[in-house]
Amino acid sequence: MSTFLNVLLVILFIAAVALAVLYFLGKRLEKRQVEQQQALEAAAQTVSMLVIDKKKMKLKDAGLPKIVYEQTPWYMRRTKLPIVKAKVGPKVMTLIADAKVFEVLPVKTEAKVVVSGIYITEIKSLRGKAVPPAPKKKTFLDRFKKGGK
Repeated sequence: MSTFLNVLLVILFIAAVALAVLYFLGKRLEKRQVEQQQALEAAAQTVSMLVIDKKKMKLKDAGLPKIVYEQTPWYMRRTKLPIVKAKVGPKVMTLIADAKVFEVLPVKTEAKVVVSGIYITEIKSLRGKAVPPAPKKKTFLDRFKKGGK
């Protein structure tokens, strides 16, 4: 019985240490996220653009500047990002959109958006239309409520 208690104490100790490490790591990441959000808000500009195309693409295939690819962490380089090609003034630019903005942003329309660097953070207005709300994603149970359709 004493070996069972020893094993249980060791497992509880390891779990407590793991929880403490995750707590402090989470606090540090939260502070970093707040700083990055403040930096995005400080660099934000409202721009009028004509959306030409939007796709989810890999970072390497998107046609973004080389420095963007080099500064991206290695684990994010193979993921697909929401990429928007838009005409801003006389230039055609490739921009990265926020996931919420990407779903709502219509193609072949002019829109006023908030841009921070090459990142589209928010839609202010669409030409001649109201900004549509983000579509609700179906939950796991919603798939079965209508008979599997």
